[in-house]
Amino acid sequence: MLTIENLRAWGANTDEALRRCMNNEAFYLGLVSRAMQDDSIGKLKEAVEAGNLERGFELAHALKGTMGNLALTPICTPVQEITELLRARAQADYTPLLSEIITQRDKLIALLR
Repeated sequence: MLTIENLRAWGANTDEALRRCMNNEAFYLGLVSRAMQDDSIGKLKEAVEAGNLERGFELAHALKGTMGNLALTPICTPVQEITELLRARAQADYTPLLSEIITQRDKLIALLR
């Protein structure tokens, strides 16, 4: 079950996120749940693996905003890194960052159950 305590233990900056949500825990937890229903991370992985760095940047940039606003730090940190690489259209091995993003997403999804 998703709780503020579980999110905090996972690494989210729940104090910051709750301030953005006027300290409404139910609202914040609902936003986190909805964010995890979105498949933008899967789409990011597909775009990068296909070499579509433009689309990858668009997806990463949007994810950076969502994860940052929700203060989901374990996902936001690697998303910020991949966003900047994609902004520069760097020809790089994105696998480690994508793996970290997916691993952290999966850990967060496990908290939802």
